[in-house]
Amino acid sequence: MDITINGVDADIRPETEKTVGEVLCALESWLADSGFRLSGLSVDGEMVGVESMEECFTRDIATIGTLDIKTSSIAELLAEAFCQLAHDLDAFEAAGFDERRSFASSWLLSPQAILIAEQCPDFFEMAANTFSGEGAGAQALRQLAGERLRELEDPAGEIARIGLLVAEVCGRLEEFPLDTQTGKDARAAETINLFSGVAEKVFRLYYLLKMEGFPVGDIVVGETPIDGYISEFSAALRDMLTAYEQRDTVLAGDIAEYEMAPRLRGLHNAVNNAIIGD
Repeated sequence: MDITINGVDADIRPETEKTVGEVLCALESWLADSGFRLSGLSVDGEMVGVESMEECFTRDIATIGTLDIKTSSIAELLAEAFCQLAHDLDAFEAAGFDERRSFASSWLLSPQAILIAEQCPDFFEMAANTFSGEGAGAQALRQLAGERLRELEDPAGEIARIGLLVAEVCGRLEEFPLDTQTGKDARAAETINLFSGVAEKVFRLYYLLKMEGFPVGDIVVGETPIDGYISEFSAALRDMLTAYEQRDTVLAGDIAEYEMAPRLRGLHNAVNNAIIGD
């Protein structure tokens, strides 16, 4: 049996595998560390559909001439999942009251939901709440899905586009101590939420860029390699949130102004400059 991947001959020869399912399981394990997943299958030139997948998995490889395996990157599959989510939201909004009640349980078992749950658990929780009638609502979820889709389709463009937002957040972090000292508690809480969201976005974009081969893995921020910088960033963030939750506004303010603001600014600038220089 000859094996091709995305139409290209693959130097893969089954050893102990006897069925198509065993071959695919072995390949899935190999792909797990490469950022790709199985996304399609053809046997002797014929596409294998969902309805015949189980039968194909048990088929003896000795009866097959060519097995063509299609793979897609996790980013590509996630983009498809978020596109499908937009259609799911349309169907949810068009459904009647009784249909909506069962929509959540059906959606949770869908391929797009399973992938989103695995790769974006925070977003999955929001989506599950929306389909169960809770959460921020379909329109808010649609906007968030659109943002995630832009990140997946153009991470380099997105890291550049959020420059002004990063600057605004850093400015608010520097004002955070004064806000807590002058009773502007609502603004201080808003700053924390805004900062957390923007920091998470920068992290997501960094890992997407790294996954797609952009030269970001060897970045040095100041004198610290980026992986160490991210670890230090995360530790400082935990310290700030802990201090804030314990109402230690002096410590939370110091960390916000003197650690988190320059760290966020430095991380964004380093990643963006690496892309510009590519």
